[in-house]
Amino acid sequence: MDPEVLKKAPLFAGLEDEAASALAAAMGTIKLNRGEVLFHEGDKEDRLYVVVSGKIKLGRSGSAGRENLLAILGPGQMFGELSLFDPGPRSSTATAVTACEIRTLEHDELMGWLSGRPEVALGLLGQLAARLRRANDVVADLVFSDVPGRVAKQLLELARRFGERREDGIHVHHDLTQEELAQLVGASRETVNKALADFAARGWIRLEPRSVTILDTVRVERRAR
Repeated sequence: MDPEVLKKAPLFAGLEDEAASALAAAMGTIKLNRGEVLFHEGDKEDRLYVVVSGKIKLGRSGSAGRENLLAILGPGQMFGELSLFDPGPRSSTATAVTACEIRTLEHDELMGWLSGRPEVALGLLGQLAARLRRANDVVADLVFSDVPGRVAKQLLELARRFGERREDGIHVHHDLTQEELAQLVGASRETVNKALADFAARGWIRLEPRSVTILDTVRVERRAR
């Protein structure tokens, strides 16, 4: 486990090295293979999770059985914190997109840190505020943006978090299937594929298996507005 990756989590923001090491030592470890479920929507459990390696997707199922992806999380990102303050069933299903390692912190253990370390509480508050801001952005995008605009925005977000800059552009190995990418955008696979094909035909991107290379970032950014 890379301690520097773990320290990127909001939970560790502001902690000195000694305190960060003590908090890390209090955490458990879970390893998942691609496709394994960490928890299901409706499960009753109150642990907090931090991704150390790999990718996790958080999704919800609609009444018609269609899944909507809420987020794709990578190393250093945290999830599951809502149940710590609002006990109740899980509001989403967490599934491994790739093989991954997750660190966990039990509710009672975290409560002790919150009472004794205000910087931990501030880190969690920052995480909750960021989550609310993202939720507001998603609602605004669904109301005001068309599907190609939302596709462009998601490509840029994936590039920001998982992209690798190369000579020909930004290579983004997102590990998502076409269906998963469509669920993340909040549209049908056919509509999202049409937008991606249009971007590729214009020379803005190059499509590859479970990845994409953004060739013209400026054009994609304009389309995302």
